[in-house]
Amino acid sequence: MKKLLILFFAIFLNHNLFAQTISLEANNLVANQVFMSFEKLEGMKVLKVIKDSTVKKVDEATFVRIKELDFKDGIIEVKVLSRLLKTASPSDRGFIGVAYRINADNTKFECIYIRPTNGRADEQVRRNHSIQYFSFPDFKFNRLRKEKPEMYESYADMGLNEWIKIKIVIKDKYAKLFVNDAKQPSLVVTESLGENTSGALGLFVDVGTEGYFKDLKVTKYKQ
Repeated sequence: MKKLLILFFAIFLNHNLFAQTISLEANNLVANQVFMSFEKLEGMKVLKVIKDSTVKKVDEATFVRIKELDFKDGIIEVKVLSRLLKTASPSDRGFIGVAYRINADNTKFECIYIRPTNGRADEQVRRNHSIQYFSFPDFKFNRLRKEKPEMYESYADMGLNEWIKIKIVIKDKYAKLFVNDAKQPSLVVTESLGENTSGALGLFVDVGTEGYFKDLKVTKYKQ
C-alpha cells in the first residue's frame, strides 16, 4: 500500500497543473458562522476569522468560504497564524485549517486543521493530536478518535502566534498534509470519508481561536 501511494502521488504531481493565487478580499469571501475582518500583521494585510460564539458544537461549518472556486483534486497552500481569544477555555487549542469539497449549502465537507497548542505540549498524547482530519457532518473528531484511533490524527511541530504554512495534496480519497515546507507529510489520509467529489474551499477556525490567513494558493489538476 505504501509503495502504491508513493507512486500514485508521484504520477499525479507530474501531470499538468493549473496554479492560481486566491485573493483574500471581502468581495471574494463569504463568512459562514464566523466573523471576518482584515488587519495588518508585520506590515501585511491579512484575513482575520473568529467563530461565532453562538455556535456551541465543534467541528461545524465555521469557515470563510471562497467564492466561485470549485475544487476537486490538487494542492491547497496557505499560511495560518493562530492565537487564543481572551475568552478561550483551557481545552481550546487554537484550531485553524482548511475545509474543502464544500457543497452548495455548507452541509457537507471535509476538513484538515491543526491544534497549535499541542505541537509543543509536555504530554505526548496531546502532541499526537496536533493535526486532525474530519468529515462533516457524520465523522467529527470525537467519533473518529473513538472508532478509528490514530488514523486521522498526527503530530507536527507548531506553536501559537507564529505563521505556519500548510499544504494539502488531494486526489480522490487520498490526502496528505505537509507543514512548513517539510519534504514528508505529517498526516496521510488514505480513506477520506466525505461524499462530495468536488466543491468550494473554506478557511476554517473553531472555538477559542483568533485565526489569521494569508498567501492562499490553489493548484488544480487539469482533467
